[in-house]
Amino acid sequence: MAILNATPDSFFEGSRVNVQMAVDKAGQMLLEGAHMLDIGGQSTRPGSVSVAAVEEADRVLPVIQAVCKAFPQAVVSIDTWYASVAEQALQLGAKAVNDISAGDDDLDMLPLIAKQGVQYIAMHKQGQPASMQNNPLYNNVVQEILDYFRAKKKRFDELGIHNWVLDPGFGFGKTSAHNFSLLRNLRALREIGVPVLAGLSRKGMVWRTLHIEIEDALNGTTALNMAALINGADILRVHDVKEAVQCLTLYQYYCGNEPR
Repeated sequence: MAILNATPDSFFEGSRVNVQMAVDKAGQMLLEGAHMLDIGGQSTRPGSVSVAAVEEADRVLPVIQAVCKAFPQAVVSIDTWYASVAEQALQLGAKAVNDISAGDDDLDMLPLIAKQGVQYIAMHKQGQPASMQNNPLYNNVVQEILDYFRAKKKRFDELGIHNWVLDPGFGFGKTSAHNFSLLRNLRALREIGVPVLAGLSRKGMVWRTLHIEIEDALNGTTALNMAALINGADILRVHDVKEAVQCLTLYQYYCGNEPR
């Protein structure tokens, strides 16, 4: 899953795009091996202040429209917790919804997903982006996230939502210690019975741990992506597609499988 941000303030400057840049970069990402393009219209980095649905739509929908028109066979995901933005993006050709709140922040989201029948990426977070890193607390981070998704699965089953992906939400209301515990125990989340996504790309658990800048965090990201694959991740959400595909290819050889 390749990241494209139609925002002026996304935490990694290299992922920010306007409409023409998005089309060009999407094409390059697809050539490099991306299976999905995840396009968002607002930053959810720690400390960020959310924008309203109207402003998010103004940012992201022209990008969605242009990318879907240029690459009609591509799987485009809209990264939003607003049901109204998701619905408009699906009308323009998006085929999936990536929601950092797993339906908690907009009660219209899950009925929309049930009605549309599209793939849904449901992420766990503790708190809201503006304050989520202010002393996040868990008794047992792995167990609490597992319990969260057990409850989500029950609700999704009731609504008829079966085509969904679990994202434990690295960095969303979690300390580096929480993040590394999650990474070590990622396979436990496979109990839920759906694909597991790991979004580790250039996050604080890389650059803070290594005492480097975000721009220098690619090597560390690749190391953690390999750990995620070994520990059970099915999908990598990344800024740097070529390097992630290389990581996946080596992982497949490591497992004794022919690379895709």
